[in-house]
Amino acid sequence: MTKNNLSLVSGANGHLGNNLVRFLLKQGIPVRATVRNSKNAKPFEGLDCELMQADITDKASFVKALQGVETFYAVGASFKLWAKNPKKEIYDVNMNGTRNTIEAAAEAGVKRIVYISSIAALDYTKLPAKESNGYNPDRRDMYYNSKNDGEKLAFELAEKHGIELVSVMPSAMIGSEAFLPLNVSYGVLKLILNKEIPVDTRITLNWIDVKDVAEGCFLAAQKGRTGERYILANEKCMTITDTTILAGKLYPELKLKVPNSVPKAILFSIAALMEFMAKLRGKAPLLTRKDISMFSGLQQNFDISKSRNELGFNPIGPEQAVQEALDYLMKRPEVLKKT
Repeated sequence: MTKNNLSLVSGANGHLGNNLVRFLLKQGIPVRATVRNSKNAKPFEGLDCELMQADITDKASFVKALQGVETFYAVGASFKLWAKNPKKEIYDVNMNGTRNTIEAAAEAGVKRIVYISSIAALDYTKLPAKESNGYNPDRRDMYYNSKNDGEKLAFELAEKHGIELVSVMPSAMIGSEAFLPLNVSYGVLKLILNKEIPVDTRITLNWIDVKDVAEGCFLAAQKGRTGERYILANEKCMTITDTTILAGKLYPELKLKVPNSVPKAILFSIAALMEFMAKLRGKAPLLTRKDISMFSGLQQNFDISKSRNELGFNPIGPEQAVQEALDYLMKRPEVLKKT
């Protein structure tokens, strides 16, 4: 495998990472894919890429993996909204991971980094949200905090070490290819199809096809301006209830019921009970009081004109993204299986 224009994708067995590897390979770009557990090789079956073990908590592993790499797609992160110890398991992992990987890239002589941030790092107080609004002032969620603080740290370290760095901020990614465990966003569609959403939470999601995000990451590497942020999302969001209605129209044989609307006080009570059961089981709850307080009624609408104009980003719409993702899930009974 030629090392010219070699790209490295971290977290390459994850939803975005794996689709990004596939996209880059289709462009004829040689790819080195890193995973925390090298035994997890199923997502790479049939792919002509180099697979290496590297962990964002282990700087030395990335110094080794990044040798000869020209472009580093920093995808790998702790992507979850709940943990027993969220500061330690989410915030600290992502902050240390950002520092470790960028410092490793500097030592390895990497020229350019596409840092995968999140729409969590946007200010929603003025809609539609856009890059120039700044960072999210809501500090109630450790994952959100890690994406805000992590992106700032990434820019600081890149400037310090003289590395070109561009940040991209994806929204709720769905679509093929997907491997278990499903990401948080895809998991919502699974819950809808499995009829596990009993009430209208008034929570919205900005659906985006993961293949469009993968292309957006590549476009950011090619055209993105150093030190700039780019939103990879759709303009309009959809509520989970509206998504359920769409799923019901697409698959009438499932006889999906529209979730009932209940007062917010009842939502908080339901979430509190789910949190209590989650602590007993050691498993993430379907809903938390934080979810209700932060996201119920929040409109996740974005101004993506910067990404359209500067990168040529042109995603399919949210309804089409949902339809294609649902079609994919319906053909994968092993993925839809309740856990």
